[in-house]
Amino acid sequence: MNANRQTSLRIAMISEHASPLAAVGGVDAGGQNIYVAKVCERLAAAGHHVDVYTRRDDPALDEVVPLRTNLRVFHVDAGPATFVPKERLLEHMPAFAAAVESSASRKGAYDIVHANFFMSGWVARQLKRSLGLPYVITFHALGRVRLLHQKQADSFPPERLTIEDDLVSGADAADLVIAECPQDKRDLTRWYRADAARIRVVPCGVDLQEFRPLDRGAARRALGLSPDEFIVLQLGRLVPRKGVDNVIRALAQLGSARRARLLVVGGDARDPQAMATPELARLREVAAQCGVSDRVNFVGQRRRDELALYYAACDVFVTTPWYEPFGITPLEAMACERPVIGSRVGGIKFSVVNGRTGFLVPPHDPQALAMRLMQLQDDPMLARSLGRAGARRARISFTWDKVATNLCAHYESALRRDRRYGLRAARDASLLHAHAD
Repeated sequence: MNANRQTSLRIAMISEHASPLAAVGGVDAGGQNIYVAKVCERLAAAGHHVDVYTRRDDPALDEVVPLRTNLRVFHVDAGPATFVPKERLLEHMPAFAAAVESSASRKGAYDIVHANFFMSGWVARQLKRSLGLPYVITFHALGRVRLLHQKQADSFPPERLTIEDDLVSGADAADLVIAECPQDKRDLTRWYRADAARIRVVPCGVDLQEFRPLDRGAARRALGLSPDEFIVLQLGRLVPRKGVDNVIRALAQLGSARRARLLVVGGDARDPQAMATPELARLREVAAQCGVSDRVNFVGQRRRDELALYYAACDVFVTTPWYEPFGITPLEAMACERPVIGSRVGGIKFSVVNGRTGFLVPPHDPQALAMRLMQLQDDPMLARSLGRAGARRARISFTWDKVATNLCAHYESALRRDRRYGLRAARDASLLHAHAD
């Protein structure tokens, strides 16, 4: 099945902590929010009916927010109507599941559920048990892999691992698991003993209307940046695992004579304040210790519609996390025709082709990063060539339309699997009986 077929599906998209309406860049607002928003937009545009269920974190939010034809967001009451870190949300999932089940029952059965993250998977599993609904899951991050990298900094409850095991291979496991990159699939088979035949790889995408090549000089003038400096851009959430300190240390190795500047875009507030973004104080201290405070600009959080200017203004985009399940920002930079230097981890080593669209370097290695930065500063023609190749790769392989088309094909596969086990037939018979009554 593809996204352009006339047959429409009713899809329940569950994303308990990552709302498509949230401002991206905060502590718990990042790639998953973008994924849910863009996938749902494309599915709805293709004629499918999509309801997104996310937790209410503000009492002022309407219960139902229509976003466009065929697309609505439901704010579910589960726990306090305020921000709660995702690490502490598991206890509220029974209430979340009960509310979604009640909503799904009132409106008639959905065809399929798409869960995002393990807690949404827990909810989808309850819906499968109570309503017979098939479901697919995109984990976005795996507990065992996160624990491997985060160690004691990982504060999720230990029940996460048991839940993920059950979602992958339990009695009410997901009909299909959507991996975001080949590394994700390898991790599922290695750490969860997942059946590879039930895993489908569908990478994230990029919006080519939002992110496209723009004039560098005009972008710098708009942002008040020097036309002569070599500008390195780091953009995303400000949390330790993103490795922004690694980029600051690499900048220090370039030396002041090279006239290089680092822009750090992201945080929990437009005005970069340590009170709003705890990681900011640590990064400022790193910059001071390295003697580059005058060459590091902490920009703060920016709206999605402002980001293309920052990509356009830079000479190179850098992202060197030591753990990254996928990473959407490299795709955005590539779509803007900028070379990318990224860590050889997770989805980055899939989206960035070393030597063709940018360079891959080890995490925690500022010297390796500095060498690549100097190479691009000294060879602008190479930088332009890598940028053009990245833009071609983004257009061919990483659009949200392509993501939606592939997901629809896998939804159909899950529905066929569902029919094979008789769940859908039983549900349809029940609905017919209820209608006859």
